[in-house]
Amino acid sequence: MELEFLGTGAGVPAKHRNVTSLALRLLDERNAVWLFDCGEGTQMQILHSTIRPRKIEKIFITHLHGDHIYGLPGLISSRSFQGGDTPLEIYGPKGIKAYVQTVLRISQTKVSYPLHFFEIEEEGILFKDQQFEVSCLRLDHGIDSFGYRIVEASHQGELQVQALLELGLKPGPLFGRLKKGEVVTLDDGRQINGADFLGQAKKGRIVAILGDTRKCQNAVLLAEDADVLVHESTFNKEEAKLARAYFHSTTRQAAEVAQEAQAKRLLLTHISARYVGKDITNLVNEAKEVFPNTLIVKDFDIVEIPFAGEEETDEFRE
Repeated sequence: MELEFLGTGAGVPAKHRNVTSLALRLLDERNAVWLFDCGEGTQMQILHSTIRPRKIEKIFITHLHGDHIYGLPGLISSRSFQGGDTPLEIYGPKGIKAYVQTVLRISQTKVSYPLHFFEIEEEGILFKDQQFEVSCLRLDHGIDSFGYRIVEASHQGELQVQALLELGLKPGPLFGRLKKGEVVTLDDGRQINGADFLGQAKKGRIVAILGDTRKCQNAVLLAEDADVLVHESTFNKEEAKLARAYFHSTTRQAAEVAQEAQAKRLLLTHISARYVGKDITNLVNEAKEVFPNTLIVKDFDIVEIPFAGEEETDEFRE
């Protein structure tokens, strides 16, 4: 499981930061990519990554401001041209369906795959299967803006192959049954309980990805015990009044959310183009005063999300 940041800027595209888009790469887990927001130029950013549009399974839109949705119709269209034939699900506030369908209709764009819309009418669970649960809560941004909480199911413990080999068992279909926890009877009459040969289960990971917002209690609830919290940081701590006036957060407020939620790691995004060079260092230091495990991401950063107890890899991979 990895996060790849396709755009980390706020408001308008800049030379060093495109507007918001974030890919949750679930290639090992389900051979798919989930996209969160799709600002202008997202498909151009994807061209500089290893992401294949046909692998994008779901798109979650946090809110309907242009810097979060203007790239959506183009990406939907390109996905057809690039061989996408599997369904695409789009989740977002009421109005996202009309927006996309209007652009596609006026531009006479034909989509070669099923397009399914799920407009959010109430908070709670949006999607759940055997692997993941995605829920949302409303944030504080002046218009409907949602944060998403992605919870992975626990992973079954690894089969202790060496112990089975020492008992004289040979790899094959029998190992598959044991990994499922079944009790099997061998040709010599011995009974082997698969549950006795499974390692400790791994607790699933939790990722919180928030839309634009003032600091609010729902942000804390979404980020509770999260392995990673992705939070906007449009203003520095000296501009708290501006942040409140424009329904945004400061770096310090984002760090306070992470601290109160007891998240493990904070990734700051939605950075204003006015912050460059030493300003970025100042921004991250402001947050670290409250929550030390904080990073400010930039376009094309890839952040791996390890299981609890596993060593984190390098901070970023480009």
